[in-house]
Amino acid sequence: MSGHLSWAEAGVIGLLQGVSELFPVSSLGHSILLPAIIGGSWKRDLDVSAPESPYLAFIVGLHVATALALIVYFRRDWTRILGGLVTSIRFRRVNTPEEKLAWLLILATIPVGITGLLLEHTFRTVLAKPNPTAVFLMINGVVLLVAERYRRRSVAGRPTDETPAAPSAPTAPSRFPTADPLPKSDGRRESVPSARVATGTPTVSEGEATDRRLSAVGVRKALIIGSAQIAALAPGISRSGAAIAAGLVEGLDHEDAARFSFLLATPVILAAGVLKLPDLAGPLGDGIRGQVLLGSVLSFFGAYASVAFLSRYFRSNSLRPFGIYCLIFGALALVLVNR
Repeated sequence: MSGHLSWAEAGVIGLLQGVSELFPVSSLGHSILLPAIIGGSWKRDLDVSAPESPYLAFIVGLHVATALALIVYFRRDWTRILGGLVTSIRFRRVNTPEEKLAWLLILATIPVGITGLLLEHTFRTVLAKPNPTAVFLMINGVVLLVAERYRRRSVAGRPTDETPAAPSAPTAPSRFPTADPLPKSDGRRESVPSARVATGTPTVSEGEATDRRLSAVGVRKALIIGSAQIAALAPGISRSGAAIAAGLVEGLDHEDAARFSFLLATPVILAAGVLKLPDLAGPLGDGIRGQVLLGSVLSFFGAYASVAFLSRYFRSNSLRPFGIYCLIFGALALVLVNR
């Protein structure tokens, strides 16, 4: 079976999957379109819709490496979140931000988890072909642009910091010491570490401040954002793109929407990869396990680099470049695969 996956194919697809899994441009869509555009043995060997496809097992197995990269990058967040889940179960409470965020992530993962188990095979066999994938990629681009436009209009309609605010009653001191708030680019305010560290007062790290904001998202919004990932069962629709777009529509800013989508993606991607590992350990993996290892290593480093870049990018940038890219590449792929 080694002829079904060369070392070059494994290296290119492994790196492509790791990078594009977290970019809002659909990793599966690119893994389908690139071989179809190249043609030849790539088109023949790298066909996810083929019965008992080792290629499908390969690219889904790479998800384990991608999920591990996310866990490593957000290791402090996951330590807090898992700690919150443990204390929540132990003391039968949902009080702290960590406890709330842990349960929000669990609840938001349920819809896509159930749908994926029931419909993944149907979506793959019916839609995982170059033409439908190119069309869905263009639809993905439209979704990103529409969500971005909606977000900008929503922010433009909000009162600015110069708008007089009604006086409010004094509030009791918080049990959690916070730092000096600084305005974000869209007018919101974010707690960041301040000079109070010099006085010995505990401060809140940027990651903790973000997680606390996310813990206040609420069950309804979390379910909407999590359910948006279901659209990614259609090849060409990005899981992270759908979740970020839904987050923007629900009032999150780009940074928080991206961070929530990355945290949400971790258990989903990990579960998808773990479910395919037995296939790679069986006959489908015969003769290609070395290629699987190479692809996994490249996928890990590609995913780590991309999440590090995107976490910085979404602090001050938008989905617009990705939406334009999806429209252009989807249209170009549609022409090339039918030439």
